[in-house]
Amino acid sequence: VGDNGAGKSTLIKILAGVYPPDAGEIVFEGRPVRFHSPQDAKAHGIETVFQELALVETLDVVGNIFLGRERTRGPFLDRARMRAEARALLRELDAHVEALHALARELSGGQRQAVAIARALHARPKLVILDEPTAALAVPEARKVLRLIRRLREGGVAVVFISHTLQHVLEVADRVVVLRKGRKAGDLPAEEADLETIVRLIVGEE
Repeated sequence: VGDNGAGKSTLIKILAGVYPPDAGEIVFEGRPVRFHSPQDAKAHGIETVFQELALVETLDVVGNIFLGRERTRGPFLDRARMRAEARALLRELDAHVEALHALARELSGGQRQAVAIARALHARPKLVILDEPTAALAVPEARKVLRLIRRLREGGVAVVFISHTLQHVLEVADRVVVLRKGRKAGDLPAEEADLETIVRLIVGEE
């Protein structure tokens, strides 16, 4: 968490291999790593769902989940296999996206998030980074995304959840890290984090 300009998006992009770090090191699974591209980060098992979901509006649910990782049988797309795998992924997330043939532009905000998260999960990542996944959603849809986050955690996937909605953070986080002006201002286990403490760390004063 952190105010606008605290460095959250920059940090995400460093972890996702978009930006090289100016200094310091990334330690992942106990080893120092350096990512030269998003493909490097993905190869280590890190998937990122950015706030701009980057869904292809004119592709259906299945096409978006498998974009760039299509299943083939010989020279042809194996559509039946992709549909079955997409359905299983969405069921695993308990995401209610029934019409797999629906185009991305026809989906609700929560369904779009579910498709973007399913696309990330398709790679069987060790870490998923979610940038403001509930920001543009109405309350019922935000609740669904928080349930998705809990299911990821229960399935053994580590989640970095970036949000301005502190109540959502407190509902799903095991640990709360606060950034302020590009530096770490606080690092609290969830049981020690309350709204007042987090806000004080974000703004730097009572």
